[in-house]
Amino acid sequence: MRLVIALGGNALLRRGEAPTSENQRRNIQLAVEALAPLTRLHELIITHGNGPQVGLLALQNDAYRPVEGYPLDILNAETEGMIGYLIEQELSNVLPSHRLCATLLTQIEVDAADPAFRAPDKPIGPVYARAVAEQLAKERGWHIAKEGEHYRRVVASPGPRKILGIEVIRLLSARDVVVICAGGGGVPVVRGGDGQLRGIDAVIDKDLSSALLARELGADVLMMLTDVDAVYQDWQTPEARALRSIAPDAVRQMAFAPGSMAPKMAAACEFAEMTGGIACVGQLRDAAAILAGNAGTTIAEGKEDIRWWD
Repeated sequence: MRLVIALGGNALLRRGEAPTSENQRRNIQLAVEALAPLTRLHELIITHGNGPQVGLLALQNDAYRPVEGYPLDILNAETEGMIGYLIEQELSNVLPSHRLCATLLTQIEVDAADPAFRAPDKPIGPVYARAVAEQLAKERGWHIAKEGEHYRRVVASPGPRKILGIEVIRLLSARDVVVICAGGGGVPVVRGGDGQLRGIDAVIDKDLSSALLARELGADVLMMLTDVDAVYQDWQTPEARALRSIAPDAVRQMAFAPGSMAPKMAAACEFAEMTGGIACVGQLRDAAAILAGNAGTTIAEGKEDIRWWD
């Protein structure tokens, strides 16, 4: 089978961890340990998040005053290369010598008129106390939003329209190369009236990009791996229940947290309905069990409306 696997932020940093290279490498080693068994049986295309890394680079970038700060498309490309390098190296350390890996910087075209540019809502970077966040917003022209007891910077998150270079990804995957691409949702670009591409200051949701990638590659499974064991209804309440499987129509009758589980479920429904494939959400360490239907949450057409884990 051909699997597109979207690694959540926990593949690189656990909640509360400092974004050091040592912490990221250690967590990637754990991610690779979970994914390695799947590489023996399936074609793998791996995507990943980059929120903390982009946020950190943006802060470092802004601290250097003599030059204007780099826009988010450049920072996204930097993190895509850095994170891809770490994943590729750790995968290469455990795969047999004949199994190759390749990291590709991936441009993804978005619409310059996307309504998301008028209502930024994608959180990136670290959390701040309210007073600090408001001061940063004033100094740097940021949009900020409340997250729990803290605040974070938010940026536009336009929908992905076209994956540039999909032919290269398809070719490598067909040659049994493990491809790492579309990191952080891909590098956002727009096409001008003259047909020329240019980067734009935005962040594309990695799950929506992963769903588009999976559709264009004809993947059998879209697997979104995060730090929770399944999708829950009434999450963080005494009534919380874990979903075992659910049909897309039933998903739309439920509410999920914006910016976290909601885009995952939207991506899952889109993939399942448009391809007839299977989408899964669950914990990274359970990757093999999720694929076998023994863990996580499965979203697919033809499933019972809702099944719950006991």
